Amino acid sequence: MKDRLHRHWAATLAGLTLAAASALAPAQVSLTTVVELAQKNSSAVRLAETDVQKALSLWGQSRDAFIPSISFGSGLPAFPEVGFTGSLPTIWDSTVQSMVFSMPQIRYIQAARAGIQAAQFSLKDAREQVALEASTAYIEMDTVNRELDAAHEQEREAARLVAIEQQRAEAGVDPLSNLLQAQLTAAQLKLSRLHLETRSATLAKELATLTGLPVGSITPDHSSIPEVPAITADDTPRNTPGLDSAQALARSRALVAKGDQEHLWLLPEIGFGAQYNRNTTLLNDIESYFNPNKPFPANNFSTGFSIRVHPFDIGLHAKARESAADALRAKAEAEQAQRQNDIQITELTGSLRELDAQAEIASLKQQIADQQLKSVLTQLEMGNGTTNTPGAPPQLSPTAEQQARIDERQKLLDALDAGFDLSRARLNLLRALGHMQDWLDELHAK
Repeated sequence: MKDRLHRHWAATLAGLTLAAASALAPAQVSLTTVVELAQKNSSAVRLAETDVQKALSLWGQSRDAFIPSISFGSGLPAFPEVGFTGSLPTIWDSTVQSMVFSMPQIRYIQAARAGIQAAQFSLKDAREQVALEASTAYIEMDTVNRELDAAHEQEREAARLVAIEQQRAEAGVDPLSNLLQAQLTAAQLKLSRLHLETRSATLAKELATLTGLPVGSITPDHSSIPEVPAITADDTPRNTPGLDSAQALARSRALVAKGDQEHLWLLPEIGFGAQYNRNTTLLNDIESYFNPNKPFPANNFSTGFSIRVHPFDIGLHAKARESAADALRAKAEAEQAQRQNDIQITELTGSLRELDAQAEIASLKQQIADQQLKSVLTQLEMGNGTTNTPGAPPQLSPTAEQQARIDERQKLLDALDAGFDLSRARLNLLRALGHMQDWLDELHAK
């Protein structure tokens, strides 16, 4: 509890600091801070918190039926009374009432407790969903920023390639088509860079909406991102908070239905009551209706038990049928949520295997392009040394270096994209398998 309070104030302080500094320059914010700010700012989380408070109130109402309630009142006459009115003229009265025994009420209390569990699980589910969205957006923005750096390098290399081809075309060394191809490459790289800038702006807006901070005030800190664990469906699955909430809600509805059904079993409901009246003879002649040898008593006190059964009540029968239908629906919804989660796990597992293979291929291509660039640089620096040898490869032109550099940066972009797709799929599988809390714990420990 102390750690949670500390994290809450730390996230609040970080949010205020960032909001104040955002007018000057974007601040580097850790993933942990972004997740905490997003959870604090989320309307879905706040709604879930109000549901928890509502569930607690409903439980209190059900439980309080067994706690005596005390009320006070007064029947002091405003004008002189005429005749016998049938009601005692009281200065004030006090009543105490409580339920002593009721099996349906006990079921309702149990149902309210299950409702609290359902609301608490729903709150945890909302927090995990917000954490997933914030983590995904943060990791994607970090990836896009790194891709933008590579894209700018690509554009610089493309500009050098165009300049080289311009000179070679003017000198008649290369045909004009080479220059046009270089210009086309530069235009395509510009379009790719504009696409990345659009993605970056969209993600900045998304993170601002999630955290409540100004747009553009968040710069990802790559070192704050822990490696997403390579979890698979073979790992021990747990119930997600959403599934736990649905199952708890089904239990709550079933208990309400059971309580409504027990109303029809002729089980007695026992209540207790006590009443005190302070009577008065002011502005009335009530004593004339009683034995003059026994004056009208001022203090009156009574207690008693009430026992009720319901041998025939059409309304209770209808209520029992309604609650039974609600219980059946809640059970079906819980089963449907379980099936949908199982399907999601299967789909994510299949796509994760493909994304893992794609990420491996992209990484290998990037390593090959890096080695090819080094080979080109070596050949340009030293020459192939076999220019006059029959069958020897021709000497590399200056454009080869720029093309190799552009290709190496492109393979890096592909590898970064593949790595992000893999991380996103792993995060979604973590949530589907009920291991999202492990990721959050790792964030707080980093």
